[in-house]
Amino acid sequence: MGKYIIKRLLQTIVVMVIVAVATFFLTSMMPGDPVIAVSGKENITPEEYDRIYHELNLDKTVVERFGIWVWDAVHLDFGTSYTYNEPVWDVIAARIPVTLYLAILALLLSMPVGMLFGVITAVKRGTKTDTAITLIANITSCLPQFWIAICLMYIFGLKLGWLPSFGLDWAWNVGLGEHLKHLIMPLFCLAIGAVAVFTRQTRSSMLEVIRQDYVRTARSKGLAENKVISKHIMRNGLLPIITILGNRLAFMIGGSMFVENVFTIPGMGTLVVRSVQARDIPTIQALVLVTAFVCSMAYILTDLLYVAADPRISLTADAGN
Repeated sequence: MGKYIIKRLLQTIVVMVIVAVATFFLTSMMPGDPVIAVSGKENITPEEYDRIYHELNLDKTVVERFGIWVWDAVHLDFGTSYTYNEPVWDVIAARIPVTLYLAILALLLSMPVGMLFGVITAVKRGTKTDTAITLIANITSCLPQFWIAICLMYIFGLKLGWLPSFGLDWAWNVGLGEHLKHLIMPLFCLAIGAVAVFTRQTRSSMLEVIRQDYVRTARSKGLAENKVISKHIMRNGLLPIITILGNRLAFMIGGSMFVENVFTIPGMGTLVVRSVQARDIPTIQALVLVTAFVCSMAYILTDLLYVAADPRISLTADAGN
């Protein structure tokens, strides 16, 4: 296990290096003058221009700038945000908990609900219940999150006035009731697509396992149907579902960009859009690196869950190959 984790961490380092190289050089080619972006005004004196030009290391070669940037990034120093005039890491660190909170909470909500619907559709295959749930899952998996968010805001926020249309603060600041009111619509937008994915994946896995000989044997021995499902079908059909955990968490973190902007939630998604609009290069670079790192950790966690679900899988053996 230890060797496997070390191997995956080394792979993560390689991925981060590739992402860092691509991010730095692509953002360096963005149109516009970074000196003007930092100063915030078009008309600046030559002396001020030269000072900012030197502070941004623009008087050095691209390779030298990249080396300085990587060294600083390793120490969590991504420079100063052009937009907020604060250290980039401080700006991001204040927003990471919000995005991770929404993404993880949506994942924890969507997984059991989706698995429950998947089990129902598999057990009742060919019935009206199966058809209805499968049809709804197929439709909701195709709907854009920002479109769902806009519809919810229009209906429950503007027309009915039941829920607040924007903002999200922690429960200890505004109270649990107010926090939950602000949380309902964003959480629903992030979770609805994941519920559909888990439903379809669980149904597919369950139908494949149901046809196995050991399931028919368990039933022929008179084992109760609920025990057949929980001890035989679910246990062996769980692995394919775990494969999409890391992918769904990464997708939710990316999807939060749209949901957070619709509901004006102060998370990483809102920060990405504002940074791109303002051409805030240091913040964009840091956001890409942080997102890549979080997604890589999610995939490693997914692999470790394989062993928890099925001890027959040996990560140590895989690591030696």
